[in-house]
Amino acid sequence: MDGVYRFLLTPRWWGINIFVLLAIPVCIFMGSWQLSRFEDRVQDHRSVTEQTAANKKAKAAPLASLLPVDKKTSGRQTTVTGHYDRQFLVPDRDLDGRTGFYVVTLLRTDGSAGADGGRALPVVRGWLPGTASAAKAPAPPKGEVTAVGSLQASESAGANGVSNAGGLPAGQVGVISAASLVNLVPYDVYDAWVTLDTADGAMTAVPATTPQGSGLDLKAFQNLGYTGEWFVFAGFVLFMWFRLVRREAEAVRDAALGLVPTGDAGDAGDTGDTGDTESEGTTPEPAR
Repeated sequence: MDGVYRFLLTPRWWGINIFVLLAIPVCIFMGSWQLSRFEDRVQDHRSVTEQTAANKKAKAAPLASLLPVDKKTSGRQTTVTGHYDRQFLVPDRDLDGRTGFYVVTLLRTDGSAGADGGRALPVVRGWLPGTASAAKAPAPPKGEVTAVGSLQASESAGANGVSNAGGLPAGQVGVISAASLVNLVPYDVYDAWVTLDTADGAMTAVPATTPQGSGLDLKAFQNLGYTGEWFVFAGFVLFMWFRLVRREAEAVRDAALGLVPTGDAGDAGDTGDTGDTESEGTTPEPAR
């Protein structure tokens, strides 16, 4: 190795070199992983878009054949027959730039004739503007009905703008889910819900939403941003290594040419050269 670069074999530079050799692959790996996450989200978005288009053309299928709800069955047209029972309101839901509320009615299906038996499916019969009020919500139809609409997975707080605020009045829920309804009725509730294609009365139909985590949301672009950051970190580590090597080599050359005191260059290059200089604290002998 050229004498100028012998400092690369010193213990201090061995530590620096090992750090660089480890840091660059780690940065590249993390950047590649974040990029793969972004590509997965793009693929999910593409798949959901294609699935949504296919769902619009597909015929309505029985509810039992589409459960449990997943990314493939979410948004599928379904049909279910039963009797409407308890009705709830879901406040603070936006539609077409206006704030209003959903009208959700539980459709009793299996064993609906019994007082405590069977299960119920939450059905969003429509949306109304303004503050949630039971007086505004139309009563559900009597007798046996067949609901046709888009199947949706149970909501969770924070998804698609859903807020699970507490302290709601009786007859209101913040989230459409089995967990929020099962303690309010004496029967089981499906872990799914349906939004009608055609709303009842003067209400507005609620459009189906895409499954959570399947769109190009903020998280997807965060993955893309993190990809760039990790690759920039890798380049920065390499740049700083070259910069330090160049500065150290220049210091060694300057010391070899006598442009700087050899003591100042000793730490940079550890060349081992020493000058024949007098000690600063030595007192000269007086002349006799």
